[in-house]
Amino acid sequence: MSARHIAGLIAVVASLALPVVAEPVAIVGGKVWTGTRQGTVPSGVIVIDKGRVVSVDKAGSPVPLDATVIDAGGKWVTPGIISAFSRIGIVEVDAEKPTDDTSAGESDFSVALDAADGFNPDATAIAVTRIEGVTRVVVAPEASSNLFAGQGFVADTSGSVDTEIDRKAFLLVSLGEEGASLAGGSRPAAWAQLRASLDDAKSYPARYLASNEGTALDRVDAGALVPAARGQQLILIEANKASDLNAIMDFAEANEDLDIAIVGADEGWRVAPRLAKAGIPVIVDSYSNLPASFERLGATGENAARLRAAGVTVAIAAISDGTHNARLAMQIAGNAVANGLPHEDAMEALTTAPAAIFGLQGLGVIGPGSRADIVVWDGDPLEVTSNPDVVMIDGVVQSMVTRQSELRDRYLKLDKRDLPLAYVKP
Repeated sequence: MSARHIAGLIAVVASLALPVVAEPVAIVGGKVWTGTRQGTVPSGVIVIDKGRVVSVDKAGSPVPLDATVIDAGGKWVTPGIISAFSRIGIVEVDAEKPTDDTSAGESDFSVALDAADGFNPDATAIAVTRIEGVTRVVVAPEASSNLFAGQGFVADTSGSVDTEIDRKAFLLVSLGEEGASLAGGSRPAAWAQLRASLDDAKSYPARYLASNEGTALDRVDAGALVPAARGQQLILIEANKASDLNAIMDFAEANEDLDIAIVGADEGWRVAPRLAKAGIPVIVDSYSNLPASFERLGATGENAARLRAAGVTVAIAAISDGTHNARLAMQIAGNAVANGLPHEDAMEALTTAPAAIFGLQGLGVIGPGSRADIVVWDGDPLEVTSNPDVVMIDGVVQSMVTRQSELRDRYLKLDKRDLPLAYVKP
């Protein structure tokens, strides 16, 4: 197949609204931020085949004759953005309970709740998120019956019925004010429940041979907690206050076999050196910069910059509105840059850091052998006025059409002659 301009390919994708079979692609001329030791290639050539990056070279490098050529001259090219925390696809309308699978306050189960069972790839927020450059979303349930929210997952944003889902990618635990409330009214109650639950899981199944109930968990939840209790699954803990973060680090030191990350960490800057020494990564929201609660009295827009300066692995996400606005992660990262975070670190916080935290092999970077989740931008990705021109997932160019764009196009140039006559008061 001879080379052709990307505009033609995009038109085909948009008109068919169907997935395109991955084929050789060459992205030529863009400013390539690789996320690897190769750094930023000022004018690069990326060759992609069978959904994987074959090579990243300088301008003038050979391009396969059968490759579709994407002209990215003068544009930014980055790995696909990874939303490090969201609830996309498990809620359609927040105020309409039948469409909301984020929590199950009346369920007898907690740890065993698998958010992937409620994922809807047709959710309108997925396409809106995809066209903003986000190719993978970390989706978390919400704690409701106790401090265990359940099993979270990672999905691509293709919107396909066969969307790739990494199920049980992590276990979400809520501590701090929310966890205290759910566990019985205090932080000591939350910690007692967490320790007793881990003890149940570590004693599973022996503790349950004669009974369905353990000290804190029933048989089903205890079995679901086993991978996390053995350090085989990431435990993502929601917490913000410095004293809560210290308590988590005390717990981590006493349980070195556990794999722990923290989401929120609004006061993380206050204990940043210890977080760095402990090797515990954090996911932060740079919009959270006001004392909105007692556990956020020390919130600041410089949180990400101070954490990163101390050596903490930092990912950035739209934590405060993860149901529909995960797409704002780039703007949030831009705010972090405005508050002292280096641009390079901000880009890592959207790509390589979340990939490392959640063990997403081959994602978050552009390099030989990596998965071809790639975005071509019309400007700096962290500038609020910049937009993606091309979004690829595993080497397949994605549709840039959403329900919103279709409504815009439908009503933008409406022929008023087709409208009914308006009522005129006599």
